[in-house]
Amino acid sequence: MKIGIVNVSSRFDRARAEAVETWFAENVPDGSISAVFHPASFGKHGHFGGDDASRAQAFVEYANDPRLDAIWFARGGYGSCRVAEAILPRLTEVARKKRYLGYSDAGSLLAGLYKAGFPHVAHGPMASDAVRSDATAWRALNWLKTGDARSWEPSLHEDARPAAAFNLTIIDQLVGTALEPDLSGHVLMIEEVSEALYRVDRMMFHLTGQASIRKVAGIRLGRVSDVTPNDPDFGQSADEIVRYWCQRSGIPYLGAADIGHDRDNKVVPFGTR
Repeated sequence: MKIGIVNVSSRFDRARAEAVETWFAENVPDGSISAVFHPASFGKHGHFGGDDASRAQAFVEYANDPRLDAIWFARGGYGSCRVAEAILPRLTEVARKKRYLGYSDAGSLLAGLYKAGFPHVAHGPMASDAVRSDATAWRALNWLKTGDARSWEPSLHEDARPAAAFNLTIIDQLVGTALEPDLSGHVLMIEEVSEALYRVDRMMFHLTGQASIRKVAGIRLGRVSDVTPNDPDFGQSADEIVRYWCQRSGIPYLGAADIGHDRDNKVVPFGTR
């Protein structure tokens, strides 16, 4: 199996890529699973890993390349929303057959792919996470290779309803745009990192106020980590905030999800399984 790694977001450090390549050399020495970084992954254009055109072109080249079996997002940050609409019309049937895995900022492009009917799209560890722990890397690779159910977020084994997962900021910003997929009847899982709780509250107000989101089957909350301080203290936990807005909007609150910006992040395939 050969995986193409692309960066559609913030700048990506070549040293990080070398660490990922070392991981593959040490853990898959027979080459049965290999990964190749698109050369444009290391571009620099202000905040971004190359300008919009070069990031879009890199993704299209790898997605349409029949020699590659899957696409793995290199990292998050910010930037995929700027290129997704330029990418989607250029993808071929070759691209449609591949698996796509990432989270955080990659959610904007994952949403667009899912909306376009791509069947193998998932929220899960990115290539830069591979060096966090062997378990994280294998969880991602096993899903990329076969869709291995052992990589899934645990509730998916018991709940047969379609699902999707996003960083809260990303899904909140996607609503009402051309990239927003129809999540009617889906279990929506959300997670967040490096936000103050008042901002989590504000995003939940906006998200749960949308007519499209009120059609979901329910919301599960993943980990809200590295919370920035409120002054004064907000007075509610992330769980309490999400419960509050779910109750207020009539969306069922379904409990915890084992996803987050960390090494324990599980895979959530979009749609039915």
